[in-house]
Amino acid sequence: MIIAASAPLTVVAGGVTSNYAVTGLPGIPLSFVVLGAVLLLFTVGYSAMSQHVHNAGAFYAYIARGLGKPAGVGAAWVALVAYNAMQIGIYGMFGFALSSLITGLTGAEPAWWLCALIAWVVVAVLGVNKVDLSAKVLGALVALEFLVVIIYDLIAVAAAPEGISAASLAPSGLFTAGVGAALAFSIAAFMGFESGAIYNEEVKDPRTTARRATFIAIVIIACFYAFSAWAMSVGEGDSRVIARSTELGPDLIFAFLAERVPAWAVDLSSLLFVTSLLAALVAFHNVVARYFFALGREGVLPAALATTSRRTQAPVVGSLTQSAIAVVVLAVFAVAGNGSEAGPLFPVVTLFTWLTNMGAFGLVLLMALTSFAVVGYLGRHGADYGTWTRLIAPTAAGIALAALFGIIVANFDVLIGLEESSILGWLLPVIVLAPGLLGMVWALGLRRRRPDVYAGIGYGGDAPEPAGAPGGVQGAAAPPRS
Repeated sequence: MIIAASAPLTVVAGGVTSNYAVTGLPGIPLSFVVLGAVLLLFTVGYSAMSQHVHNAGAFYAYIARGLGKPAGVGAAWVALVAYNAMQIGIYGMFGFALSSLITGLTGAEPAWWLCALIAWVVVAVLGVNKVDLSAKVLGALVALEFLVVIIYDLIAVAAAPEGISAASLAPSGLFTAGVGAALAFSIAAFMGFESGAIYNEEVKDPRTTARRATFIAIVIIACFYAFSAWAMSVGEGDSRVIARSTELGPDLIFAFLAERVPAWAVDLSSLLFVTSLLAALVAFHNVVARYFFALGREGVLPAALATTSRRTQAPVVGSLTQSAIAVVVLAVFAVAGNGSEAGPLFPVVTLFTWLTNMGAFGLVLLMALTSFAVVGYLGRHGADYGTWTRLIAPTAAGIALAALFGIIVANFDVLIGLEESSILGWLLPVIVLAPGLLGMVWALGLRRRRPDVYAGIGYGGDAPEPAGAPGGVQGAAAPPRS
């Protein structure tokens, strides 16, 4: 589920080429190594805390237990906006990709929004079923994605028109003007890595499964994307990869393969690009549904959101709520895009670009806050952990992620494709951040109006820690749910 959210084929075909094209830096492969190291630092404390706090609203619960309940509710509302934005934005790329595939195979030209609705139906059906059904479907799709990218990588390295070189891994190719935008682009490739802890209440061994899965996923993602970005540079030639990425964009790897493999293999790769997007849609949908469930169960949002299916135990109302939000936003963009000058690219340059960058913006902020929450929580409950786990690793990760958040803010206009300053450059970040402030106000209102609900914030139905602790975060760690 973690790697499905990362969408390997989508990142390599779309994310890596866009990074080369927009930043003009040859050091994109190294950016994945650097970010992988930062996220491994983050995971040291995050996974340690996951052994004590088992809650479907992971960031929400961790921040509530480490930094206080108002901060936790604010984080939850930011998470809902960010994950919804990430998930719904992907519908834009899916609609464009499937429409283009159908046009290429049949000559028909279905509207992007109609293709997006096909995915919406599939995601809605999988979302109300057990998570293991989604995992089985996504497992097969992700395996095929990896196979396509690995084949591309091997052919690219074998082609090597300028010879095999490590120039794209040199620090001088990354740490120069534009490094901020490069890191901001690349961090989006990791989004979803933190979702392992969200399933802690559904796995057989909540103390070890999510922890191991998160570490393994980060290593795989960082190494795989770094190698693939390097292979792309070698396959096109270090001197040509930026120009080719600018010229062809996401079609670069398919154009490369078209010159070297049978046509049916290229068509299959294009189909798997579409299923890669579908896998990411399902993964992020499940995350949003579980956040709704966690907040409904604790009374922070309407209790109906905590309703689960008797047959599948899936958070059915949370799932349906996410589906309803998605179809409304799709309808708005479908109407807005009618007759747009962007033509077929409208859902890519607006819905996909705007919303996925909003999502990455919010999630990096949440990761930074979670790092500091880990320091607060383990400082009180982590007597069994050493200084590295309790303090050094999460603090270093928090500082690095806070710096990355600042970089994203500074480069947001570039990330959403604006050539000059625009209202969107500040409006989209505000849409993500404003709910955080409203959530904190809401939590303070609950403390006054419904102290029983306030006491349970971040505990997922477990017994709250002793009353009187500042922010409700002192005392013994809550036991795992049975």
